[in-house]
Amino acid sequence: MEKKYLCHNQQHISAEMIKAFGIYLLLINIVTFVVYGIDKRKAKKQLWRIPESTLILLAAIGGSIGAMTAMGYFRHKTKHMKFTIGVPLILVVQLFAILRFLVF
Repeated sequence: MEKKYLCHNQQHISAEMIKAFGIYLLLINIVTFVVYGIDKRKAKKQLWRIPESTLILLAAIGGSIGAMTAMGYFRHKTKHMKFTIGVPLILVVQLFAILRFLVF
């Protein structure tokens, strides 16, 4: 029998849904990290770059941890306020939304 969890609005969330969401978050963060790394490499070689809007979008759709990790690891986009403030802010909003959905 599948275990179900109750969220704030009395709807049941299955363990499979939680697992699928966790896998999605893992994959989107890996993809985001890799894309930020590719953009950094292209910047060093003065090649065509990945649009900043794409980088921000990847963070917004769940890749904020991957974006922040890549920013530190590659030292990329660390002088741009839209990234140094925007990406952590996106993460805070995402964490609040998850907590709001599950707890409150």
